[in-house]
Amino acid sequence: MSTETQREDVGQRGVVERLRASPFLSELLSNRLAVAGLTIIFAMVAIALYARLFIDLASVTQSQIGTNPNLAPPSWLSKKTAIVGEYGMFAYPFGTDIQSRDIFRRVLYGAWLAMKYGTITVGASTVLGVGLGILAAYKGNIADNVIMRTMDVLLAFPSLLLALALVAIFGAGLWKVVIALTLVYTPRFARVVRGAALKVLEDEYIEATEALGAKDPRVIVRHILPNCLAPITVQSTLNFGLAIIDIAALSFLGFGAEAGTPSWGLMLSNGVNQGLLTGDWWWSFFPGLFLAITVLGFNLLGDGMRDALDPRMRETVD
Repeated sequence: MSTETQREDVGQRGVVERLRASPFLSELLSNRLAVAGLTIIFAMVAIALYARLFIDLASVTQSQIGTNPNLAPPSWLSKKTAIVGEYGMFAYPFGTDIQSRDIFRRVLYGAWLAMKYGTITVGASTVLGVGLGILAAYKGNIADNVIMRTMDVLLAFPSLLLALALVAIFGAGLWKVVIALTLVYTPRFARVVRGAALKVLEDEYIEATEALGAKDPRVIVRHILPNCLAPITVQSTLNFGLAIIDIAALSFLGFGAEAGTPSWGLMLSNGVNQGLLTGDWWWSFFPGLFLAITVLGFNLLGDGMRDALDPRMRETVD
């Protein structure tokens, strides 16, 4: 075994030993709020998969006038308004909207859209942010200044305001919203990862590995990136909930989902603009409830992961 390989193995063993010394899983599972958040997320993922596999998109986007009752309240609300049919009082548990579409099915399909576009947004911004953050820390000097000053400019704007400006440039649509939010979230990952990478670069085994002739990609992938996984994981989890609520907010304002799309934000907008004025509260209540619960789940899990991964937080608790 060469000296370079031995040095790299020592560095990787250091990462493994730190992970073993840090009882992440036991710390996470001992946090009741984090477990509650994880349960909520698993439930929403299951709902999203069910909706994608078993709910016909046409039935929740196109008008169902003549097929379903119009503006029917939740069928379990009272016997007078119960819809008699195959499912009795639970035929339309969330009621119907002005197009006679079943709000229950639309809310379930909205979970699929939220998870789908939220995952793409967070995944793309994570890849870009991690790459830029590590590059800035590793190269330093001009590269660091150019990258981080650009990130600082983007961070100077409120996230939703910047997203609105970008969507106004790109045009409306869920995919345009994903691109805009990816650019908005990238600086957050870049700054967090840069700080973590600078700490890793201070370790002696990194200098030894470079002195033995290890190439830059090898040092980054095998040494720097694994030691930055903790802050990346926490930031991704917290940003997931933020991405879902920002996508809903942009759809609420008319910049996201197109008319008829079962997006939680668009359903909230329709319910507020039309349903609340006529007393049809269920039109916006249930999409808002699912949105709030989903974001709460990611926030609880993110806080729990931060506490479990950050030794300083455990020392404070102890």
